[in-house]
Amino acid sequence: MRILLVEDHLQLAESVAQTLRAAGWTVDVLHDGVAADLALASEDYALAILDVGLPRLDGFQVLASLRGRGKTLPVLMLTARSEVSDRVHGLNLGADDYLAKPFELAELEARVKALLRRSVAGGERQQRCGALVHDLDARRFSLAGEPLSLTSREQAVLEALIARPGRVMSKDQLAAQVFGLDQDASADAIEIYIHRLRKKLEGGAVRIVTFRGLGYLLEAVDE
Repeated sequence: MRILLVEDHLQLAESVAQTLRAAGWTVDVLHDGVAADLALASEDYALAILDVGLPRLDGFQVLASLRGRGKTLPVLMLTARSEVSDRVHGLNLGADDYLAKPFELAELEARVKALLRRSVAGGERQQRCGALVHDLDARRFSLAGEPLSLTSREQAVLEALIARPGRVMSKDQLAAQVFGLDQDASADAIEIYIHRLRKKLEGGAVRIVTFRGLGYLLEAVDE
């Protein structure tokens, strides 16, 4: 799960990013609305966190541009404004949730989890593929009832695959979920993570299938 955080208060942005990364998400951090608009137009995100008071383009303008392109990813707005009219304006533009400053980082993390749960699993707390179960709240996988030990990048690849049942994902699509803007996205590295995941899934009645030239698909295996 890759998240875009757009906040011009540098210290707050760093604190929020650290919290989200510690929870296992890949987080890109930007500090102005124009950069955010460009990133949202070109990158693949599961969720965006937008401050309302951004330089160059404010959060409302970024949100309007995003929805104008038909993008439906969930958006959490951060605001220091207390006026109800501002919150109504943001919700009417397509915001999914609002959080007023100052806020507790634990509350922000909980709201992010809730938005992602609704977005990727229709509100369910678990995703399943055969014997493989993904607990969305704890962000843990289990296989046949046993915890599955994964690195953060293996986790990101498996989350992307289980969130798209029956759908082939290319190496580039998977790399976009694993690597942030400040990292070298390597489609070849995805092969390594897929190889490791296959070993960890062995004997668990679930497998990753390769479609040559297209990508990978996660599927349950009939026993």
